[in-house]
Amino acid sequence: MAALRKQAHWQIYHYNQTNPDQDEQRQQMLNELVDCPSQDAYIEVPTRMDYGHNLHLGKHFYADYGSIFLDVAPITIGDNVLLGPAVSVYTAGHPLDVPIRNEDLEYGYPITIGNNVWIGGNAVLCPGITIGDNTVIGAGSIVTKDIPANVVAAGNPARIIRPITADDTRYWQAQKQTYLQARDEG
Repeated sequence: MAALRKQAHWQIYHYNQTNPDQDEQRQQMLNELVDCPSQDAYIEVPTRMDYGHNLHLGKHFYADYGSIFLDVAPITIGDNVLLGPAVSVYTAGHPLDVPIRNEDLEYGYPITIGNNVWIGGNAVLCPGITIGDNTVIGAGSIVTKDIPANVVAAGNPARIIRPITADDTRYWQAQKQTYLQARDEG
């Protein structure tokens, strides 16, 4: 495991050294490091990962600057997922018993993120959680327990603030129309 981790760290080091105009090279490097069948994931630099091969990305994934993926266990991310800046996804855990912890024993619990999820900047996802489809996690949240589909959750620890409803859809459709009209006129 130590050799795999070291190899991943070298790959991430080189990924983080790419220039902003090296999109093709960056994509190729990412595809060699993580499981991304659609090959359209985009992770801004810098980023950090433990292994990379435990990170499974759906279609149209985007992570902003400063993401951290401690992928000791699988991290499975659905389609159309957006991570704000400095989001941390931690599968790693450590024993509470000091002598055993001092022996560098590490274990992990998988994390699953559904489709169409938006996670605000500086959120922390703790080991073993699942986030349902179409959910929004507020910036700065600490997610310690599962969050269901179709809700807004935020806080420390994250809790459900409210459901996402048809009123939200109508509001954002109107906002989109206003934006498009202003863009076309300007």
